[in-house]
Amino acid sequence: MQHEVTRAQALLDGRGRIVEEGWARRPLWAYDRRAIKASALRVKEWDYYSILSHDGRYALTLTASDLGYAGLYAICFLDFEARHYSQVDSLRPFPLGRAGFGPDSDSGGIAYRDAKLELRLSYAREEGGSVKRSLEFSAPGIADAAGKKGLAGRLELDQPLGLESMNIATSWAEKRSAFYYNRKINCMPASGSFELGGRAYGFDAARDFGALDWGRGRWTYENRWYWGSASGLVGGEAFGFNIGYGFSDRSPASENALVYRGRLHKLDEVRFHIDESDYLKPWRFSSSDGRFEMDFSPLVDRRADTAIGPIVSRQHQVFGEFNGFCRLDDGTELRLERFLGFAEDVYNRW
Repeated sequence: MQHEVTRAQALLDGRGRIVEEGWARRPLWAYDRRAIKASALRVKEWDYYSILSHDGRYALTLTASDLGYAGLYAICFLDFEARHYSQVDSLRPFPLGRAGFGPDSDSGGIAYRDAKLELRLSYAREEGGSVKRSLEFSAPGIADAAGKKGLAGRLELDQPLGLESMNIATSWAEKRSAFYYNRKINCMPASGSFELGGRAYGFDAARDFGALDWGRGRWTYENRWYWGSASGLVGGEAFGFNIGYGFSDRSPASENALVYRGRLHKLDEVRFHIDESDYLKPWRFSSSDGRFEMDFSPLVDRRADTAIGPIVSRQHQVFGEFNGFCRLDDGTELRLERFLGFAEDVYNRW
């Protein structure tokens, strides 16, 4: 358990299987879509950004994905004081790898535009090794809590040189050529602004942070996963976490980790305890190593239910406040109080 990969290498071998499964502090695996042994319908590629303001009590999420049979693009605005969210989605049929998702999580980008929304997500290495991520977006149909519509803006996320991230490469036990390669980056200082319904919203790089879920893979048909993430300040220092399970065979490694002052602190297993009859009831999180023990008070359930023939998707991405403690590798205990983030329970059959 918890095999750390420390050398750069190709992700897949000649049979389309992961060369070395495990986790890493940097994206050490080189992804090549051409090495996948599967129909383009089974390949999934995505970039997902979440940007939260703890002081302003609002957030944005931006989604771009090529799921093989469909490209899904989405923008969501969340207002935690009003317990409100507004989302616009757009589908492009059968992109089959033509959407433009690249193999490198630190350079490249994706662009999409139609009558419902526009997304331009670009990222590039700066001189000195840091990465600058530019997020431009608009969606005339998104509304605030008062019903006023029209969202547009531009944000920047600064990924400092040396910021460690949670990287994982695992396969499915029942089909080893099915794989999940994922990078989660927490604690990227966020700046910029957007306007919604005539009101301006801003992000302060000294206090606000964005996170990225960058994934590439060849999935099996039916899956259910649990995932949670948060970034903010604890004692004036940048802190974040990534927790999750249920997706692929995690015996080589979990994707549970803390990030504090730019360094990754690896955790063992974390379990989500949810009342599935009502996702807005309190949640609890427990850990096998006793290093992540949290209560969670939901504020907004960003839910979606889809059923189109054999395609079924049930999603509950719940935003709220974490309260509890976690421990770093050296035993230092950090206390969290009303720490904004999200946790989700997602079932997909596609």
